[in-house]
This record gives sequence, C-alpha cells and structure tokens, in this order.
Amino acid sequence: MKFLSDLFFKTVEVLLVVFLSAMVVMVFGNVVLRYGFNSGIISSEELSRFLFIWITFLGAIIAVREGTHLGLDTVVRMLPRTGKVICLVLSELLMLLCCGLMFYGTWKQHPINATNMSAVVEIPMSWVYGVGYVASISMSLLIIAKLIRLARGDISDDELIQVIDSEDDAKEFMQGAKS
Repeated sequence: MKFLSDLFFKTVEVLLVVFLSAMVVMVFGNVVLRYGFNSGIISSEELSRFLFIWITFLGAIIAVREGTHLGLDTVVRMLPRTGKVICLVLSELLMLLCCGLMFYGTWKQHPINATNMSAVVEIPMSWVYGVGYVASISMSLLIIAKLIRLARGDISDDELIQVIDSEDDAKEFMQGAKS
C-alpha cells in the first residue's frame, strides 16, 4: 500500500512539473510571438489558465501530505497534549468537511461542466474542474489516515502542531512521520 501511495504522490509531483513547464513554454512562447512576430497562439492563454487550476489543486494535495499549509500555532503550542490532540482532531475534521463540500460541489456542477465547452480549445469544462474530485478524495484519504494514526497513538507531540517553522524543521518532521 505504501508503494502505491508513494507512486501516486510521485506522479502528482511529476504532473506539477510538467504542467508548470507547459505553462511557462506557452506563455513565454506567446509573448515572443506577439512582440516579435505580431501573432500568437490563441489557445495558450486558455490552456495556461486551465493548467494553473490543476497546479493549484494538485499542489494542495502535496501540501496536505507534507504539512506545509499555512497555520497559526500560538495558542496550540501553549496547550497540554490533550488540548493539542483536541485541536488536531477538530482541525482535521473541519478539513474533512471542506473536502466533502468540495467533492459535493464538483459532483453537483459536473452535469453543467460536462456540457459546457471551453471557449477556445472546446473541451468539456468537466476536464478542467474535475480536479476537484482528485483533490477532495486524495486530501480526505490523507486526513483519515492521520486521524487513524492519532487514534492508534502513532503521532508524536511535535506532529500535533501542524505548523512547520523552517525547511530544516520540515525535513525532520517528514522523517519522523515516515518512521
């Protein structure tokens, strides 16, 4: 199972690199064509916007996995372990609720997006906004896994505080989470 999980996240990271590279090439190429040759690629702006949507959601999945999302830990750091556990559970449950709302919203919009074509590329908008399914399911699974680890007692005091102060702390945190 860990192999499949690592493979999934490696695939997401590769997709992020490919999508960002494609965006840079399309936007830069369009600028060169516009200023240098008084022409341009019509679809590059629309495709860049679509890729940006995917990059945002896929990046959120990676941020949830690595615990690199923004947070405020001033109060949580002063609490005893029980208080930190309660805050972590509440935080994870609220994020799980948000993931559920994201999935539900994507589900409700799907019939509309499936019949609505993009203006230039003319692909169904469900391909653009379908990333809501991927993000909500992936983040929900990560949150549930963290809650299970908490219930088993596999989470250290350092992991109860979800804010990482620096890159060095992030590396230590990830090594502790993997073991």
